[in-house]
This record gives sequence, C-alpha cells and structure tokens, in this order.
Amino acid sequence: MHVQQYDPVELTDQHWHLVAPLFPDPLRRTDGKGRPRTPNRPILDAVLCILRTGAPWKDLPDRYPPRSTCHRRFQEWVPAGVLDRALGRLYELLADQGHFDLSEAYIDATFASSKKGALTFGKTKRGKGTKIMAVTDANCLPIAVHVASATPHEVTLVHDALDATFGFDLPRRLICDQAYDSDILDAELAQLGIEMIALNRKNRRQSQDGRPLRRYKRRWRVERLFAWLHNFRRLVVRWERHVENFLGMVQLGMLVILIRAAEQE
Repeated sequence: MHVQQYDPVELTDQHWHLVAPLFPDPLRRTDGKGRPRTPNRPILDAVLCILRTGAPWKDLPDRYPPRSTCHRRFQEWVPAGVLDRALGRLYELLADQGHFDLSEAYIDATFASSKKGALTFGKTKRGKGTKIMAVTDANCLPIAVHVASATPHEVTLVHDALDATFGFDLPRRLICDQAYDSDILDAELAQLGIEMIALNRKNRRQSQDGRPLRRYKRRWRVERLFAWLHNFRRLVVRWERHVENFLGMVQLGMLVILIRAAEQE
C-alpha cells in the first residue's frame, strides 16, 4: 500500500478544543537545553493516522512529525496513564450532558490476531491472539474496555472489564450471550447490584423468566461498537509487541467514538 492511499483521521479544531486539556503539555529538559518538544496536536494526529489506516510506523506520511518522535510520545502517554485519564474525563463530560444510559449495558469480546512476536497473547483455534473485552451502554457508547490473552474464557474476564470502566458508575443490568451463563458470575454481579441477563446454555436447565430475556434481543448494540472499532484497522490485527501499547490503541479508538458523541451535543 502506498502512503498516498492512506485515509488518515485528523482532529478538527472543535475536536482538539475538546481533548486538548486531556493531554499534558510536553515537558522540556530540566537543564533547559535542546529543542522545544513538538506540540501534542500533530503527534496525536499522527497516532490517529496509524490507528485508522493500520500502517506501520515507518510509513507515516511526511506531513506529520518524525515517526520516532510520534512513537516515543505515544509510549510516554501509555505508561503515564494519559489515555486512561482522558477517557475518564471525557466520560464525566458526556455523563454530565446526559449521553449515557446505564439502565442496561452489554458486554462481549472480539478477537485480534497477534503478530511480530507479541507478548501476552493466547493460543486458540483461530491462532494466537488477544481479546478485546468491551462494555457498552444502552446508547452503544463504550463505558469500559479491557485487553487480555485470548486463552481465558470470557466469563473469567468480566470483573476485569468492569474494573476498567471509564467512570465509577456501574450498569443496573448486564446483558451477555450464552458464553457468560454462570451461576457463580450471576451471584457475584448481584452483590455489586448488577442483574445479569444471559440465555442459558443448551446443557443447562432453562430457569429464567422470559420477560428480562427480551432485553437480550438488543445485544446488537455491543456488536455495533465492535463494528466501529474495526474501522480502525490497527485494531483488527495486533502489531504491537507489548499488550499495554495495544490497549493504548484501543483506548484511542474509544476516545474517538466518545469525541464524536460529544460533537453531537
């Protein structure tokens, strides 16, 4: 693929005005020497280009800062928790504006194959890969994301996903597919004040009331979120060696989705 064919996603002035306070100003050297550091906006535009196109860093178009500068800044943001805090603050902003509906939420996982000696991956029938666990509210907006090895069963990752919520609010109902049907998980979520709604597996006795199960028909909402995420080609296949960097890319995808929701206000 030629660089000219890439379709980068850049922030509009309105978008940047919204997210600029979420990214700390780049620090200069303590001795005052050296060149001034590149501002955050062109760096973020460059990382979003990689996220959207799935291009390798070496193919970053020339209109952006040097790829080493962009990659280094991205790797500063990830361990410093910048993306975590950005999602949390944007969540608070949208919650104050009434965008979220936590009367019910939906949880599921999607698979990303892992390449180039990736660490923290799992072997499955589909090959080695990584699971992206996501929770969406009733409006298809993401409220939590967690990345893990593809090997563990999804039912064992539910608590990790809920612990990774962008805010402190928990949904009143959590709607899942049959893979999450578990009496133990049902009881654990009930202690948190969450009603779990999932179809019983075929080898289990059907014990649920049919009325709550009607909500199960709206599980397409979490599938829509994954469809939005898969528009970011960097998330379809995991090229990052370290899982923390891949999570950072996923968080940036979530950030873009929430920015677009805020734009509709």
